[in-house]
Amino acid sequence: MIVVAGHLRVAPADRDGFVERSREANRVARATCLDFVVAPDPLDDGRVDFYERWIDRRTLRAFRGAGPKTALREMIQH
Repeated sequence: MIVVAGHLRVAPADRDGFVERSREANRVARATCLDFVVAPDPLDDGRVDFYERWIDRRTLRAFRGAGPKTALREMIQH
């Protein structure tokens, strides 16, 4: 089993939109993994928390592909 957990930084004004746009990824991921969630952090308006549990690397890589779609990727602050 592989666990991926962490957070992303987004502009506070973008946080809720980021989480909403992640709903499709949540739905797709849950069809092939053990657990997957992208959620707003309750204390920090510029933080999005994520947690994933995958059966194996092959399944994780198949889902991950090239990463988030451009619209989501552009919302992530580096």
